[in-house]
Amino acid sequence: MRGFSCYSYRHMKEIRNFVIIAHIDHGKSTLADRLLELTGTVEQRVMKEQYLDQLESERERGMDGTEYLLNLIDTPGHSDFGYEVSRALAAVEGAILLVDATQGIQAQTLANFENARKAGLTIVGAVNKIDMNPPQLEEIVNELADLIGCEPEEISRISARSGLGVEELLQTVIKKIPPHSENKLAHHGHGTRALIFDSLYDDHKGIIAFVRVFDGSFTEGESVVFTATDTHAKIKEVGYFFPRMKVATKLEQGEIGYIATGIKNPDQLKIGDTIRIGEGDLLPGYKEPQPVVFVSFYPEDPTEYDNLKQALGKLRLTDSALSFEPETSEVLGRGFKGGFLGRLHFEIAAERLGKEFGIETVHSFPSVEYRVKIKGEWQLIHNPKDFPDDNEGVEEPIAMVEIITPPKYMGSILSLAEVFRFGTFDTKTLGSRLVLTATLPLADLMSDLDDRLKSMT
Repeated sequence: MRGFSCYSYRHMKEIRNFVIIAHIDHGKSTLADRLLELTGTVEQRVMKEQYLDQLESERERGMDGTEYLLNLIDTPGHSDFGYEVSRALAAVEGAILLVDATQGIQAQTLANFENARKAGLTIVGAVNKIDMNPPQLEEIVNELADLIGCEPEEISRISARSGLGVEELLQTVIKKIPPHSENKLAHHGHGTRALIFDSLYDDHKGIIAFVRVFDGSFTEGESVVFTATDTHAKIKEVGYFFPRMKVATKLEQGEIGYIATGIKNPDQLKIGDTIRIGEGDLLPGYKEPQPVVFVSFYPEDPTEYDNLKQALGKLRLTDSALSFEPETSEVLGRGFKGGFLGRLHFEIAAERLGKEFGIETVHSFPSVEYRVKIKGEWQLIHNPKDFPDDNEGVEEPIAMVEIITPPKYMGSILSLAEVFRFGTFDTKTLGSRLVLTATLPLADLMSDLDDRLKSMT
C-alpha cells in the first residue's frame, strides 16, 4: 500500500537531512567543500573552490561502523530569497548555524536563526575561521551559545579553509540532528508525497524538481499530481545528487533527490508545492512568491524586443519568482515590467540577460507597490507614472529592519531617522553589541540606506 513503503538498503534512522545557514561570506561554501572532501563525495583531484555552489548535494559517510546518508541542501544567503530558504528548511530536520569568528553574529545570522527556529529545526552552532586566531573568539562563542540556548562548549570551533574541526562538526550533526522518523510531517497516512524545494530546467527532461520525500516512494513512469496547480505528469526519471545528478530506481521516504517531470511550462510547477501519487494533502507552508520590487526593462536596440521577450521567458523557467508583462514607454518604446523579490533579485536577472543572452537593457529605478484608493476602491499601483493625484488614500509596504552595531555608532544610526522614515527604535543587547529594531517603508529601504549605514560606521 502506498504511504507505507518498506525500507531498502538504508534504514530510515541512518538518514540525516540538514542545511548550512550563515551570513554572506561567513564560509558556508567553503565548509560545504570540506564536507564534500571529508565524506569522499567528490575526489580531491576534481575538487574546486565552492563546488557546492553549482547544485545541491547528497553524500554518504561511514562512521563508527554505521553508514549514514547525509543530505545537505544549499540555501541562498540573501534575504531576497527568504521563501526559497523557508522551503529548504522545511525539507530538513536540522541546520548548522555558521558564524565568522572575525565578524561575529550579523543581521542575516539572526534572520536565519529565527527562520530555522520557527521551522522547528535542531540547530548546531559552529564558529568558523579559528585558524586566524581572532582575539574576540571566546566572546563570539558565548554570544552564539546564548542565541541558540546551549553551553559554549557545545559550539563547534572550526576552520573551513584548513578542515580543522570539520570532522568533529560532522559527528555532532549525526549525533544531534534527528532522523526522518522523528519529523512531524511524516507517517500520517497521507499517501505518497514529496516537497519541492528547488527546480531547474532541462531541454530534454523538462522541469527537474528537487524534492524531499515525506511519505511513500517515487519511481520512473509513475503518474504524479502537482497539488497546488492540479497538474498531472508522468515521471521521466528519479535520482540523487552525488553531487551531480545520478539516476536511481526510486526515491524513498526520508530521502532527498530529484524528479524529472517532463513539464515545459514553468507556471505548472511551483517551489513549495507537493508532488503526490493518488490522494494526499498539500504539505504545509506553500505560498506564491510575491514580488515587492518592480523594474521596467527596455532593450537598448529596439529591434531586440522579441529576443528580450524570449530571454525573459527562459529566465522564468529557472526562476519561478520572476514575473513580467509587456509595457510601453513614449520615450523608450516597447519593453517589459518585471516583478522581483528584492533589489538583489532584480540585479541578478539584469546581469543574466547580458551574460547569458547578450541583450543590453535600459531599466527604470526599482519601485515598490502601493495600494491606492480611487473612487472608493483599492487598486495596486506599481509605476510612479500611474499614481493618481485625485486619490482618496494611500498605503505602502513596510519592512522590519534590524541593525546590529557596536554602541559607539548608536547615535549616528539614530540620526538616520532625520532622513529616513523609521518608526520608533527598540534596543536590546547581543553580547557587547546592540540590536536596533524599527519599521521602515520599503521604498526608503530601496534607496541608499545600506550605503549610508556603511559610510557612517
